[in-house]
Amino acid sequence: MARLRVDLRGQQRSDVTVRLDFEPGEAAQVDFGAGPLLTHPDGRLRRTWAFVMTLAHSRHQYVEFVWDQTVATWLGCHRRAFEWFGGVPRRLIIDNPKCAITRACVHDPEVQRSYGQCAEGYGFRIDACPPRDPQKKGIVEAGVKYVKNNFLPTRSFCDLADLNAQARAWVLQEAGCRIHGTTHAKPLALYELEQAHLAALPAIAPDLGEWHRVSVHRDCHVQFDRALYSAPFRLVGKTLWLRATDAAVALYEDWTHVATHALRPGERRTLREHLPPAAQAFFAHDRRWCVQQAREVGPACESLIERLLADRMMERLRAAQGVLHLVEQFGRERVETACQRALVHDSPHYRTVKTILHTGADLRAEFAEVATVSYGALRFARDAASLFGPDPQQPDLLH
Repeated sequence: MARLRVDLRGQQRSDVTVRLDFEPGEAAQVDFGAGPLLTHPDGRLRRTWAFVMTLAHSRHQYVEFVWDQTVATWLGCHRRAFEWFGGVPRRLIIDNPKCAITRACVHDPEVQRSYGQCAEGYGFRIDACPPRDPQKKGIVEAGVKYVKNNFLPTRSFCDLADLNAQARAWVLQEAGCRIHGTTHAKPLALYELEQAHLAALPAIAPDLGEWHRVSVHRDCHVQFDRALYSAPFRLVGKTLWLRATDAAVALYEDWTHVATHALRPGERRTLREHLPPAAQAFFAHDRRWCVQQAREVGPACESLIERLLADRMMERLRAAQGVLHLVEQFGRERVETACQRALVHDSPHYRTVKTILHTGADLRAEFAEVATVSYGALRFARDAASLFGPDPQQPDLLH
């Protein structure tokens, strides 16, 4: 039973209490209680927890056993409880669990952001009890004890689904049909009168998401539920709000939306536009891009790029990118000619192509004759002096 503690200053007793009465549909009280040990899907024996929501006027209950007391579980139980009752009470009287209240206080408790949105979506007010004062929700405290003493000791359960199925049947067939010790009426009989006073359920159920504070690491990702999700690189080092639903994860800088990802526990989700410009360019210029760009330059360039990317010992992607970036400085025709000369010498390397272009060797008339010969048939047709000039300082392009 709910009681209000009264401080009678100046009198002999200061712990006098009075009973709290509630109008139909005015309030419900919520609490967790320890449930039986069951085998978890992971094979371990684990404790279950009984979520109990009791309508304060009729004493009709919603009971659900769960594995944990996380925010997601707390919100999901509320949704199913409102659907069970077919409506929403105007006020929910709760204790101060971390899944609902982030800072317990007599006058100014701080509500968990996820639970605040749940209250807005369903249209109820949150009434958190003062710290260390459980008598303010004595109705549900008694309801939890009733579940422990009258439901659990007389039954056995195969698994969590069986436990909850038996609990629902027990509420409707036994707990709801007993004569309540305080109201002297059957809870289900009073509920038939109270149900009309509950607020209607929303036409579309609110999207109950969990809110968490996360930091953007140096790799432009935040971590949540054993998964990594990218955020814009300008936010590295900052703390964001992360909102997780059953299907997606959204990131917010204060109230400004900055990113959305599909929920993928245990995976790494990266949006390329979140990376720094240099990283975006690097990842955009992948192997397929290199082959496509080389094909536009010419057959010799395409052949050289394919040989670079076909190396079985070394990853030559950067080399292929480097050859193609030379087009910006020297143009397609010169790069194509330089690739021809590198292939004639069986030296398909970025350094070879770059040196040919910087020395102007691709512009010399004597190379025209060499370029008309098959690349593989003239591996050493000319020595370095005839191909690159007599300059003794010329780098060796054959190694």
